[in-house]
Amino acid sequence: MSSSRRKPTRESDRQQAAIFAALGDETRLKLLAKLSEGRSLSISRLAENSPLTRQAITRHLLVLQTAGLVRGVRQGRENLFQLEPEALNEARQALDRISKQWDQALASLKAFVENDETE
Repeated sequence: MSSSRRKPTRESDRQQAAIFAALGDETRLKLLAKLSEGRSLSISRLAENSPLTRQAITRHLLVLQTAGLVRGVRQGRENLFQLEPEALNEARQALDRISKQWDQALASLKAFVENDETE
């Protein structure tokens, strides 16, 4: 069975829930947008032009890191953060599976309604 057709396990369900919970915050989405430019950025750089303190940015980054969306790397006295695109790919695949289920359900409903109208 291919990985795209495999049923999610309980652990992957928990991981996906953590990803979607992390993505459900405007500040974290903005941080991901900055990191999606491809460069590793420090907390100081991520806090530039933001009304949030570095401590608040750090807390948001911890949520993103726990969800597997970013990775922090220590470089000298700074932590540099970078996007982990695989977690976003997993979220997209989960949404694709849900979309496919809805498409199938709606197609079944349409067929039922059309069949009922012809009888």
